[in-house]
Amino acid sequence: MKKRITVLSGDGIGPEIVAEAVKVLDRVGDVYGHTFEYTYVDIGGCSIDKYGVPITDEGMQACLSSDSVLLGAVGGPKWDDCPAEIRPEKALLAVRKQLGLFANLRPTKLFPQLAGASPLKCRIIGEGIDLVIVRELTGGIYFGEKKTEEKDGELTATDVMTYSEHEIERIGRVAFETAMKRGRRLASVDKANILDTSRLWRRTMHMLREQYPEVEYSDILVDNAAMKLIKDPTRFDVIVTENMFGDILSDEASMLTGSIGMMPSASLSSGTRGMYEPIHGSAPDIAGKNIANPTGTVLSAAMMLRYSFGMEKEADAVENAVAKAIDEGFRTQDIMAAGKDDGCRLVSCTEMGDIFAERI
Repeated sequence: MKKRITVLSGDGIGPEIVAEAVKVLDRVGDVYGHTFEYTYVDIGGCSIDKYGVPITDEGMQACLSSDSVLLGAVGGPKWDDCPAEIRPEKALLAVRKQLGLFANLRPTKLFPQLAGASPLKCRIIGEGIDLVIVRELTGGIYFGEKKTEEKDGELTATDVMTYSEHEIERIGRVAFETAMKRGRRLASVDKANILDTSRLWRRTMHMLREQYPEVEYSDILVDNAAMKLIKDPTRFDVIVTENMFGDILSDEASMLTGSIGMMPSASLSSGTRGMYEPIHGSAPDIAGKNIANPTGTVLSAAMMLRYSFGMEKEADAVENAVAKAIDEGFRTQDIMAAGKDDGCRLVSCTEMGDIFAERI
């Protein structure tokens, strides 16, 4: 099988971690008889430096013409003072919009070997944490009307949160289908005691649950959900929520594993094309030092194989290779503390990529 992948390495550690994911994908191609063709496109700060915009029209067209997109990370302090309309993050919003990427899947899984890295006590995490947050990605307050104006002698800022039934229904369906493939438990997070958008969200989710009687469904307010993620994370299987709540809760959940460098994500459309990226940022303070953790990016590539290319056994092979490497005691700097007294070996970013590839 031949697939075309647009690679958006981005800024900071982006090029380093993406290189290791490409290495793993090439190994998958060798073992399973696939061909992956890569088109490299500048995005974020590096594109601003070269072209004056966070992504060019040609770069966007490359994304639209590909079978899927692999992203590293964008941004950094160097571009903090850029005008709002050309900030690095604007490119991500543009790609999501142009590709119709409305569903963001963020799995949070704690490897048993890394339990010591979790900030939670062993009695809380039990046999491990394994949940998925399904976040609506193209609606809500991030995409609503924004304005800053002067009223009564002072500045007043307004951000509008808007959701329509079809936006809620399509993300809800993704969440129910995800739950059907996992533990068949779904928690819908909202703020229905305060917000009209949340009341519409809850009403639409209740309509959907009638179509999925096999799924154990529950409503939970966002503040309570934030507390439960810390107090009792093992109660969750799949969580679905709107854009801003999902942004905050998924970052909270990621830290339960001890390192944000371990976490992948997938942004999906109604078709097969998606954008796959680790959830961490560009980490400019460690860029170029070959110490970044490529695991989240490699696992994002595994999600690409599964969700966009339908390559289940290949995705399993990548995930199993990661688990085996962790089990054998290989650690990048960010997760070394979890096993420093257990005969673990500190490795670089490129070494970890080699180790993953060798085990496929």
